[in-house]
Amino acid sequence: MNYLAHAYLSFGRPKILIGNLIGDSVRGAIEKKYEPEIVLGIKLHRAIDAYTDSHPVVKEAQLLLRPNFGRYSTVITDMYFDHFLSKFWNNYHPQPLNDFAQEVYLIVDQHADILPEKFIKMYGNIRLYNMLVKYGEFDGIRRALQGMAKRTTFNSNMETAHKFLDQHHEFFRLHFGDFFEDLVAYSKASLNELINSNFISER
Repeated sequence: MNYLAHAYLSFGRPKILIGNLIGDSVRGAIEKKYEPEIVLGIKLHRAIDAYTDSHPVVKEAQLLLRPNFGRYSTVITDMYFDHFLSKFWNNYHPQPLNDFAQEVYLIVDQHADILPEKFIKMYGNIRLYNMLVKYGEFDGIRRALQGMAKRTTFNSNMETAHKFLDQHHEFFRLHFGDFFEDLVAYSKASLNELINSNFISER
């Protein structure tokens, strides 16, 4: 999943949030670099990604994308699903999305000194354009996909992926709805297991 989903799936725990957001940007001995709860967030991020990649509903969505976007189908699916989470946020969270996004930005800014450089580069644009909110708008997801296309090593065709979303909107909306409840349940269970196995107190 993409940044909004990982933030949502941190369930209001700031340190878990940091780990969950930087999960793709860290390698090596994370236990030596970060405090225990951030490490749990990184591990939760990786569990979420593994579950997402193996879920049959997600695989079916990626199958439709693959002829046009090849290896980048997984990235595009993640971004599409953030689009629908943002767009239908009120169905999943009682807090207004913009308020939630501002809290996320504040927590990330408070941990600026430990953020990996790879994440900082991406986060600068997310905060500048308030992408956690703008993902839900068609122009916002277009901007995000075109930005990603500029950063890919190979020709990804991602600059046209917003048009593909528009053409197949209902297909992807339904797949997101079918998948996301499963992901929330899995993420809650995984976080509880991580907390219990590491004796970190609930706060």
